[in-house]
Amino acid sequence: MFSRTELVLGREALERLSQSHVAVFGVGGVGGYVAEGLARAGVGELTLVDYDTVAESNRNRQLAALGSTVGRYKAEVLGERILDINPGAKVHTVLQFVGPENVASLLPAALDYAVDAIDTVSSKLLLIETAAARGIPILSSMGTGNKLDPTKFRITTIDKTSVCPLARVMRRELVRRGLGKTKVLFSTEQPTGRTVQQDGTRKATPGSVSWVPSCAGLMIAGAVVMELINKA
Repeated sequence: MFSRTELVLGREALERLSQSHVAVFGVGGVGGYVAEGLARAGVGELTLVDYDTVAESNRNRQLAALGSTVGRYKAEVLGERILDINPGAKVHTVLQFVGPENVASLLPAALDYAVDAIDTVSSKLLLIETAAARGIPILSSMGTGNKLDPTKFRITTIDKTSVCPLARVMRRELVRRGLGKTKVLFSTEQPTGRTVQQDGTRKATPGSVSWVPSCAGLMIAGAVVMELINKA
């Protein structure tokens, strides 16, 4: 099934990918596309970590979100989808929220790569700190909500980010922890639009469109694949 990929990457790279294990934390708008991009590239083992279920409001942008899957766990839906794409893959689904009590078990030393597509700042920081302490490469997604232009996404280190409100918080906290070189995806686009309550106040939930988080997820998947095949 990977004959077209082999024409681009070569047989040796495909073999390396088939032996790689990547964990994706958060499989919603961004993380779902990360997981599928990795699966279709030939990554042989994937761990999908997400405690959330599919909501009606997810259907505008998330791979797991269909009329038939509302109410189901996103990780389980995507796990089934990945096995339908590649029955030879190993897929582990973890229906948990990342916290101090389980982060160590979710980041085993044998893991080849981790992707952070979580929304919660405290969990993102915990995940990145633990991965760094264990020598596990990690790429963290910054905000993709309230954006319209996917060509503004960049992959760099957190100390070189700008504009993105989430990146601003993460940059301050990670630099303080000596982790300013953490690899991230962020957007240089100024956030546009807000969800407004009936009384005119701002809500915390950002707006979203179908084509932005999907592009972010596939960019991350591509970056991870290239790191895996070029790993010394």
